[in-house]
Amino acid sequence: MKNTKIIIHFLGAAGTVTGSKYLIDTGDHQLLIDCGLFQGLKELRLKNWEYPPVDVSGIDAVLLTHGHFDHTGYLPRLVKYGFKGPVYGTNPTLDIAEIILNDSAKIQEQEAARANKEGYSKHKPAEPLYDLKDVEKTISHFKEVPPSQWIPLFEGISARFQYNGHILGATFIELDVHGKRFVFSGDIGRTNDLLLFPPLKPQKADVLLIESTYGGRFHPDEVEAIPQIEKLVNDTINRGGSLFIPSFSVERAQLMMLILWRLLKENKIPKVPMIMDSPMGASILDLFHRTRDWHRLTTDECDEMCDHFTVVSSYQETMELRSDNKPKIVIAGSGMLTGGRMLNYLETQAQNPENTLLFVGYQAEGTRGRKLLEGEKEVKVYGKWIPFNMEVAVIEGLSSHADHNELIQWMNEITSQPKRIFVVHGEKEGAEALLQAINETYGWDAQIPQLYDIEEL
Repeated sequence: MKNTKIIIHFLGAAGTVTGSKYLIDTGDHQLLIDCGLFQGLKELRLKNWEYPPVDVSGIDAVLLTHGHFDHTGYLPRLVKYGFKGPVYGTNPTLDIAEIILNDSAKIQEQEAARANKEGYSKHKPAEPLYDLKDVEKTISHFKEVPPSQWIPLFEGISARFQYNGHILGATFIELDVHGKRFVFSGDIGRTNDLLLFPPLKPQKADVLLIESTYGGRFHPDEVEAIPQIEKLVNDTINRGGSLFIPSFSVERAQLMMLILWRLLKENKIPKVPMIMDSPMGASILDLFHRTRDWHRLTTDECDEMCDHFTVVSSYQETMELRSDNKPKIVIAGSGMLTGGRMLNYLETQAQNPENTLLFVGYQAEGTRGRKLLEGEKEVKVYGKWIPFNMEVAVIEGLSSHADHNELIQWMNEITSQPKRIFVVHGEKEGAEALLQAINETYGWDAQIPQLYDIEEL
């Protein structure tokens, strides 16, 4: 080891929720933990187009906690900038990343083409951040790792990927660097989840980076949310409207399918068309069949649930469905309305007050979803402002993120006080609430890094 200093660069999800990227410089090697895209506020999204404040060609490897876009979506851009190393992740994580990146590239290509055709972009010509060829190059770097086993990376440096709930394949990452234990929480799952098992917990951490998405906030039990969904479906369908559910295609979409299927099976909601409009969501359903050890569903449950949904894959089907005013239930991406096929439905259905828009996951600052939750009466879709008259509903208990208490409990098996704790992946209020609770519960000091901070250890 040439250097006794270890430096952390907070390249994303510091002082904000999205864009997770943490560069660990050991002096001999540089490791990037997660490689996510910024979403939400425009000033953050613009950073996706900027060269990061580090030498990308000097990064030796990327380690992924899980497959969500705000943890993997920057990978093709990293490769475009000259990254040549391996990208490590569990089997489901790499499968999900491949699905998400391909879907993202297709959507970006389609939206750039539409913007150029209709002339609503100020960029001439409009271009995607990356395309399908970039994704193909990126996938060639993927290297699968088994969960719960130490993997040697370099001399004196090894990593372990531990089950973390949240979504299929999600892990927290333990990184041993010359005897010092770094723990990266990734996104921590729920203790009681209808689809997934409880997260494992770290026992040792010299340096801990812990997410704070729901710091200071508390989820009701998922089971308590089911009667609310039942009422929303019945109220909406009975008045002649449709229920539209923007949902992340990984895990939340499948959870909503499971709940709706069970309600239908018990004759608690009317039999109307139930649509999963997401090629990515369909691919994730296939993944559920292939990854039995990662979730609670049986093969029969997967099959029967899928049989009750129409899975839309072609863009033409979407365009036909969006003009159909008959009552139905539609699940489509994206979960925060930052893109995806739900925008096509909003373009034609947002003005109808009989319809309901149901949010079932976190809405980051600056996203369309957050703005609509806060009462905006117009929504900008494909360069046009459209009056928004839908009923808006939100059900908190369905988030795949641990809430405040679960975050605190996740740390309760760490046997000795970490030397440094960084509260990341949260907006200001949530991060501050978690920091205070860590101090009150354990007597540990923590700090909240900001974007592009550099910490020398």
